[in-house]
Parts: sequence; C-alpha cells; structure tokens
Amino acid sequence: MIYIVEDDASILGLEEYALQGSGFETKGFEDGESFLKACAEKVPQLVILDVMLPGQDGISILGQIRKDARMRDVAVIMVTAKSSEIDVVKGLDHGADDYLAKPFGVMEFISRVKAVLRRSERREETVELLEFGPVRMDEGRHSVEVDGHAVELTYKEYTLLRLFLQNAEQVLTRETIMREVWDTDFSGESRTVDMHVRTLRQKLGDAGEFIRTVRKVGYQLSEKAEDA
Repeated sequence: MIYIVEDDASILGLEEYALQGSGFETKGFEDGESFLKACAEKVPQLVILDVMLPGQDGISILGQIRKDARMRDVAVIMVTAKSSEIDVVKGLDHGADDYLAKPFGVMEFISRVKAVLRRSERREETVELLEFGPVRMDEGRHSVEVDGHAVELTYKEYTLLRLFLQNAEQVLTRETIMREVWDTDFSGESRTVDMHVRTLRQKLGDAGEFIRTVRKVGYQLSEKAEDA
C-alpha cells in the first residue's frame, strides 16, 4: 500500500491514477492528521509526502514518521513545488529517501517509486562489518558509528555509505552511484547524488572529509586530500 499526502486534489488524483495504472494499491490524504490516523491502523510500504500542506507541513510529518518505531523504516519520497537547494537538503536531513520537485513527469514519478520500493524491500543476505578510519558499519545491526558514537542515517544515506565502504579508494561515477543506490541508469538527476553525499558528509562530521569529490567524475572514499 502506498499512501499519498497531497492537498491539491488534481495532483493527488494524477498520482493515484499513475500508481494504480502501474499495479500499486494507493490511498490518498489531503492533510497530515488523517494520514497519521491511517498509519496508526496500517503501516504503508511507501509514503509520497508533499511538503506544503495545510496545518502540519510535510517536514514536520516526516519527523514524526522517523520517531515512530513502527514507521521509522518506511520509505518516504518528498514532493515539493520548491526547487531551492536548501529545501531539498532539509527534507533529506529529516530522513527522506528521495525527493521530486514539481512539476515532474509521470514516467519519472513511477520510476522513482519503483526504485525506492526495490531498495526498501531488498533484504540483506549476509552480516558484514565494514570499516574505514573512524567509520564503522555493522550490517547485522544496521548501524553506523563514528569514533564509537552512533550516527543516524536515512535508508538512502546508509546505502550510499555502504557503497563507499565496499569500494574504498575507488572512484565512483555519479552514474554508478545512481545505478547502485537508486537502481536506475538515469543520469540526468545528478543533484540527487550530490544532495545525498552532502547530507551524508554532514552527519559523519569530520569523517565526512574522507568522501572526496572527483571533479567532473563523481566521488571517492579516500584518505587522500580533496582536489584543490
């Protein structure tokens, strides 16, 4: 079940129509209060959450989702009419797994939904400890620590960090990151990668400096200094 929280009836109808046409079961809500009541009865697989809502806004609702033990692992795609970088970063910092800026195409919308669902439904088959400098990832516990201190990451940030740890010192192109983290070869949305890298760096603190930018190519987890 996919829950859609959108106060614009025409956009809500379009999103439901597109998802149902792709075989998904959906339920729409025009405000956060009715959405949260429904979540208390049944936890969805995925939430399409608009930022600008009457009463409680989407960022606030996202914060409640991540604090709820039953809901904290539910994938969330934020939808916003705002295109400024700070609004996107705010959503990612609060735990969004992906974002879409209005207006967006139906094909892109469905592609993002399918990619997020594939990742959220994929279960780990092996337990592995990954370490690089002060960063330690325990896949069995699905936890990350830096210098022994727990770091809370969103699902996408966790997946991105795991990719870096599994490929330490290797340069990863944005296309490779999109394919491995988002299950898509679509390279036109490179900002998605850049935004997630930025928030991941911030959450890792000083250890975030190990994720270096390789200009015009992508990123690398390395002890080398950043390019001048």
